[in-house]
Amino acid sequence: MQLDLNTMSIFVAVAQARSFRAAADQLGITRSAVSQAVRRLEDALGTALLHRTTRSVGLTEAGEAFLARVSPALDDLDSAAQAVIDSHARPSGLLRLAVSSIAESVLSGDMLTTFADAYPEVRLDILVTDEEFDIIAHGFDAGVRLGEVIEQDMIAVPVSGRQRQMVVAAPSYLERCGRPAHPRDLPAHRCIGWRPAPGISPYRWEFAEAGREFAVAVDPEVTTNDMSLMIRMACAGAGLTFGMAESFRSWIAKGELLSVLDDYCPAFPGFFLFYPSRRNLAPKLHALVDHVRTWRQLGNVSSSH
Repeated sequence: MQLDLNTMSIFVAVAQARSFRAAADQLGITRSAVSQAVRRLEDALGTALLHRTTRSVGLTEAGEAFLARVSPALDDLDSAAQAVIDSHARPSGLLRLAVSSIAESVLSGDMLTTFADAYPEVRLDILVTDEEFDIIAHGFDAGVRLGEVIEQDMIAVPVSGRQRQMVVAAPSYLERCGRPAHPRDLPAHRCIGWRPAPGISPYRWEFAEAGREFAVAVDPEVTTNDMSLMIRMACAGAGLTFGMAESFRSWIAKGELLSVLDDYCPAFPGFFLFYPSRRNLAPKLHALVDHVRTWRQLGNVSSSH
C-alpha cells in the first residue's frame, strides 16, 4: 500500500492539535482540505482514525497506534532532509563553548585559531570556567572537560592525549624543606591548593599506588582558583603545588620547578569536547568536531606521561 506523505502529515497535525481548524491554520490550508485528506487516509486504511464531534476531535485506538508509528517516521524524514540542507550550508553564527581552565590543549589557542581561520563566519564565545553545570541549559553549544566529569548522555571527542597530574615545587623549597617520599608526607609540607569557587573545599590531591586510587586532603597554606598564581608562588619557593602536567611543562623545562612523587601519578584519559547527542548537528558545531578530529589525526594534541 502506498500512502501519500502529505496526507499523513495532515493527519499528524490534526491528531497533535486535536483540531481540524488548528491544523488548517498551522498548515496554511483550508479546513475542508484537511478534512478531505484525513477522510482519504481513513478510506485507504479501511478504518477510522479520529472520533469527530461538534466540540472535539479524538483518536480512535487505531488512530493512536498509527500516530505512534507515523509521527517518528515523519520526524526522521524531516531530519534527513535537514541534514542534506545543512551539509551544504556554510558554518556561521555564534558558537558558545565552556572550557575548563586547565584544558591547555584548547586554551593554548592554536587549535581555536586555525578553526577561526578556516571558518571566518563563525564567531567564538568561550567561557573559561571550572564550574560543573548543564551546558545546554545555560545556552552553550559544547564544552571541554576531563572525561571523568562528563555526563554519560553526552557525545565526547578527545581534544588531548592522555594526561597526568603531578606535584611540583621550586628547587629552593625542596632544598629547604626536603622532598616528600610518599603522598602521606604532604600534610607536613607547605602546600598551595586550588578550589573552583569560594565556599568549596580545596581540591583533594589524587594519587594511585599498586593500582589503587586514593586522595590526600592537604591543608593548603594558600588556596586560590588561579593556576597562574599557584605556579608563580611555587616558583618563588612558597611550597608544593598540584595540577596538570601540561600546566607546569614550560617551568619544568626551564628548571624553575621540579616534579616529585611521580611514581604515584599515573596517566589517565585527558580532555574531551562534549556536546549533546543529536541526530543532526548545527553546521558550526559539526565543523568544530571535524576540526578537532583532524587536529588530533595530524598529531597536534599534547599528552603527559
